Amino acid sequence: MCERKAGLSRLSCSREGTSPRLQRRATIVPQRTALSMGIVLALTLASTSCSTPERRNAMADLKERPSTELAATFDAHVKHEFVDQDVDATMRTMVAEPYLLHLPTLTGGVGAAAVRRFYSRYFIGKWPADTKVVPVSRTVGRDQVVDELIVSFTHDVPLEFALPGIKPTGKHVELPHVVVMKFENGKIAHEHIYWDQASLLVQVGLLDPKMLPAVGVEQARTLLDKSQPLNTLMKTEH
Repeated sequence: MCERKAGLSRLSCSREGTSPRLQRRATIVPQRTALSMGIVLALTLASTSCSTPERRNAMADLKERPSTELAATFDAHVKHEFVDQDVDATMRTMVAEPYLLHLPTLTGGVGAAAVRRFYSRYFIGKWPADTKVVPVSRTVGRDQVVDELIVSFTHDVPLEFALPGIKPTGKHVELPHVVVMKFENGKIAHEHIYWDQASLLVQVGLLDPKMLPAVGVEQARTLLDKSQPLNTLMKTEH
C-alpha cells in the first residue's frame, strides 16, 4: 500500500500482511532533491561535451616534446651505435628499462641488463668495417619515430643477430630496414626493427631466388631508383 504524506513530495510504500518489523519501505527522492540532481547532471554532461577529443589532444600536445627533439635523439642513438660504437652512450638515449627486438630473427633484449648485454656482445662494434646507413624516409609522431633505412655492408665478420650460426660469406649486402622507436619522456622506450630475411639470405648466397619468389639487392636499388623493373617475379606479367 502506498500513501502520500502531507508536506512531503514522496511516497512511502509497504507490503500489507506483514509485521511492522518486516515491512520493506521504498522511499522516493523528494522532488526538489531530484531537480537539484538533474541540474548537476546536466552541467556535468555539458562540461564533458565541451572537452572534445580535439581539445584534449591539443592540451596533450602542449606537454609533448617537440618532434625535432625526438628525431635528434633517434639520430644520436644510431650515431652512438655505428659511428662512436659506444654502448654507454647508446644506453643513455634509452629509458631505464627499454627493450629491443629484431623481428626477422627474434634477437635483442628486454630490460636494461639484457639490452646492454646484447649491444655489447652482438651488435655495437660487431658490424663489418664498411657498414653504411643510408636514410630513405622518416615519419615523426608525438611519441614515435619511424625510419626507412638501407644498411649496406660486406659480410666478412659473423653477424649473430641477423645471420645466427652462419660463417662470413664475403658477400656484399644492401638491405632495407624499418626502425620503429617509441619514446617516453624524450628517451627511447623500445625499438622494433624489421628487414626481409629472405632478401638477406639471397644476398649472402644461402637462398636461390630461382627456386622461391624472393629478391636480393633489387629491393634496396628500387627504393632509391624508381626506374628499376617491377613485377619480375610474376610470370604472368611477361
